[in-house]
Amino acid sequence: MDTLAGVLPAAAASLGVPVRAGQEGGSPVPVPPGRFPPARAVVVMLIDGLGDRLLAERGGHAPFLRRLRTEQPDGVASVGFPSTTATSMGTFGTGLPSGTHGLVGIDVLDPDRDVLFSELAWDPAVDPRRWQPEPTVLEAVARAGVDVVRVGPGYFDGSGLTEAALRGGRFSAAEGRQARLEATLAATATGRSLVYLYWGELDKVGHVYGCRSWEWGEELAQVDAMAARLAERLPRDALLVVTADHGMVDVAFRDRVDLAEDAELAAGVRHVGGEPRALHLYCRPGAAGDVLAAWRERFAGRMEVVSREEAVLSGWFGDVVPRVLPRIGDVVASAVGRVAVVDSRTARPELLRLIGLHGARTPEEQLVPLLVTPGLG
Repeated sequence: MDTLAGVLPAAAASLGVPVRAGQEGGSPVPVPPGRFPPARAVVVMLIDGLGDRLLAERGGHAPFLRRLRTEQPDGVASVGFPSTTATSMGTFGTGLPSGTHGLVGIDVLDPDRDVLFSELAWDPAVDPRRWQPEPTVLEAVARAGVDVVRVGPGYFDGSGLTEAALRGGRFSAAEGRQARLEATLAATATGRSLVYLYWGELDKVGHVYGCRSWEWGEELAQVDAMAARLAERLPRDALLVVTADHGMVDVAFRDRVDLAEDAELAAGVRHVGGEPRALHLYCRPGAAGDVLAAWRERFAGRMEVVSREEAVLSGWFGDVVPRVLPRIGDVVASAVGRVAVVDSRTARPELLRLIGLHGARTPEEQLVPLLVTPGLG
């Protein structure tokens, strides 16, 4: 199966630019030769939150993407673990697994300061280029003389996550749907170009209303219409690649456990990182064994609960380099069923109200579409 790590290297190969990811010893995921056909320009449209299973189930709202999915039965990729935006952007941008690029979750431990910080919102105290020193695929393609353009809302330009995972080329700020479409088309008008187009509205709707909601279906229809319009207007020597950073599941509030109200589960845990369906538990000295046992007993059949060592040996994070190892929890938990763990002592109230969640190793969360079509303009 394809992986999200291979998307940009495959796009680079389509443009005639061979890219080898990595410099610290982690193994990049190999890209099948000719994964995408040769092209003068490639647009990679990343739709935040569009899981392959969701597209299959709710494809009635997306006739264009549904047709591509029917024509390309192997058009599926795995994003890796955890299945969350910050991590997937690192995997997508560097062509490396999370254990090598080091963006291992949303809220993760900075071992030097013994504090959690959000790899999504970022912390000004953390230098993104030191935190994630691996070169990006976009940097390599730009060095080869290809015009690399990143299209998205202006507030992403220069953000910590962008600098860590997606640096390279130039940024074209475009806020609304039509503005993003026009900026993308302008970037592919002449010469060799690689355009990364970020589309974030679907994820926001899914979090707030749930991915089973009518609101999510309406937003999917909007996304599908824009993808179809983009393909119609792209020149014939260009490719459109549609993918995503993770899927999503709805978790009822009755199926959530709050550590603020559960002393047994909270015992021995000094920092709760990750997110409700993919947790990093950073334990007090000597407490990791007890924490592991308590969580395994409580969540048997509903969560995979493993030690850091077990997670690494099982390949949850791919190849793990030494600088990344202490960022991974002493205990790591990944939801299997419809369950989530929150901590109202530290989580913002608006995050506790979210319905759609992701992060775990389930197919609903890890599998995303990887669909390719030539331009029709």
